[in-house]
Amino acid sequence: MADPVTHRRVLKIALPIVLSNATVPLLAAVDTGVVGQLGEAAPIGAVAVGGITLTAIYWIFGFLRMGTTGLTANAIGAGQPWEVAALLTRALLIAGAGGLALILLQWPVFAGAFALSPASAEVEEMARQYMAIRIWSAPAAIAVFGLTGWLIAQERTAAVLVVQLVMNGMNMGLDVLFVLGFDWGVPGVAVATFLSEWAGCLVGLWLCRAAFRNPAWRDWGRVFDRVRLIRMAVVNRDILIRSMLLEVILVSFVYFGSDFGDVQLAANQVLTQFMFITAYAMDGFAFAAEAFVGQALGRRDRAALRRGAVMTGIWGFAICVALALAFALAGGLIVDLMAKAEPVREAARAYLPWMVAAPLIGCACWMFDGIFIGAARSRDMRNMMAVSFVIYFAAVWALVPVFGNHGLWMALLISFAARGATLAIRYPALEASADAPAETA
Repeated sequence: MADPVTHRRVLKIALPIVLSNATVPLLAAVDTGVVGQLGEAAPIGAVAVGGITLTAIYWIFGFLRMGTTGLTANAIGAGQPWEVAALLTRALLIAGAGGLALILLQWPVFAGAFALSPASAEVEEMARQYMAIRIWSAPAAIAVFGLTGWLIAQERTAAVLVVQLVMNGMNMGLDVLFVLGFDWGVPGVAVATFLSEWAGCLVGLWLCRAAFRNPAWRDWGRVFDRVRLIRMAVVNRDILIRSMLLEVILVSFVYFGSDFGDVQLAANQVLTQFMFITAYAMDGFAFAAEAFVGQALGRRDRAALRRGAVMTGIWGFAICVALALAFALAGGLIVDLMAKAEPVREAARAYLPWMVAAPLIGCACWMFDGIFIGAARSRDMRNMMAVSFVIYFAAVWALVPVFGNHGLWMALLISFAARGATLAIRYPALEASADAPAETA
């Protein structure tokens, strides 16, 4: 019988993820800081352009994290250790194939990226050097998505924290050594990231070593089972479509904001950091929901599924209320820390009420994302995101001409509310699916 979902169990999963996420902005700050010591603007721009470009390319494979979590949690709940092992192999094969494809296609990929986001000749040359080195760790970087998803499904988020600490800690240390110690410049930052991504992948594989004790990990008949491969492909496809629609919303928000001038564009960029803070804090509880819901659905235990959803939802809502209060009380101070230009500060402060509202309005969509990922209900996620996508652009069309930038923020929050509401409508069907007969091995 499975252990009951308790507050302690929720926090045991969530807190390592919150700590892990805290290392991400710290790494970005170190990357920028070490090249900033070179005394020129071009190296900073090159690392920014190269890093953002590769992050965006790797992000395409983010479906591997979510899809692996849901399917693995289902297999754990269903008592299928052989399928748990086979899922890790499938995820690693996808990562290897995707990484190899990026290495082989790096020149057209880079050319396309620079065509969309042109930079000065000096910055572009340095960025190409950076990307030409980092691309060789693409298989490792993508594999970490799959390894992370597999570990989260087993509630092993402390292991995820270890992977991130090794990767980001090693990256920061090597940044200082290669750039400031060896004077390698921008290539030094790239080599540091290349080595740390492979190190993170190797540590992740070691932490997942239990899977390789099960002969099923190399049972190629099971690994390439047609039905299970199709199931994994469908789940990953739907999550990819859902994520791309979300990315279009977020990118378009930046583009629409640019119509209001440089000061307002900068203010919006500062304010979106409030969103990132909320998302990083919520990830831990959404990941806990993924594990609990996925395992309960695999066991066909409807009561446990509901308890997992409710318990993680309570914590998620509590965090959102706490963040809303923090933004209300200290929002101005946060803005001042992130922006030094007074016009940008003044513009950002005018929109702080939206930042207070954002965690409260977005809480449901973030938590339901975790619930539906855990249940591997990717079609519902895709469809409800499509509905929210249409609602967002309709809101932009109706509100921005009347309310300007306030209307833009309104439209973004309406899209959050729409996603939460539409997933809530689909939740009863998800819960009812736990009454269906269990899948046979």
